[in-house]
Amino acid sequence: MIGECIKCEMHHRLMTLIDSYANEYLIQQNQGGNRDNMARINKSDKNAKVNQLLSGMEKSVAESFTFKQRKALRKSMTTQDWRIHNVDFRPTLALPFLPWSFYVVFLVGINRRELLPAERFIAFTMFLLAIFVFGLIFMGCVFVLIYLLKSWLGIDLFPNESLGIWDKVKNYF
Repeated sequence: MIGECIKCEMHHRLMTLIDSYANEYLIQQNQGGNRDNMARINKSDKNAKVNQLLSGMEKSVAESFTFKQRKALRKSMTTQDWRIHNVDFRPTLALPFLPWSFYVVFLVGINRRELLPAERFIAFTMFLLAIFVFGLIFMGCVFVLIYLLKSWLGIDLFPNESLGIWDKVKNYF
């Protein structure tokens, strides 16, 4: 019971700290700041954030963190890799005479999270479908090339029957 209370308190303090840093970042952005402002934070400030977080814990709990765990805490508080996308298109549509505005988000990037079993099944199915469609298109192109080669060589399998593809190709050349 006491261990659960400590975990809840640690989680609450961590979330409060992360929210405060997120709010500071948003305030900087709204005041005309840019990404360069975030790059100016030096390493001692990053360590100060972790130290502030650990100072709010019981001493025995704070001392139980290894260097690797402290480094992971610092990284989780300072990086926002989840915001980086190859394509990030977020237009907003404000219609006249309506009190609402609508937005569309289109993001493309590498998925860094673990897929659920249902998502894994859908991804595998879409992969098989893509291979099948690509295979059909490839086989169609191969058959057309074989047909053109046959017609170029003058091989006539069915007398007086033609698809007319060879005649159209000959007209271009």
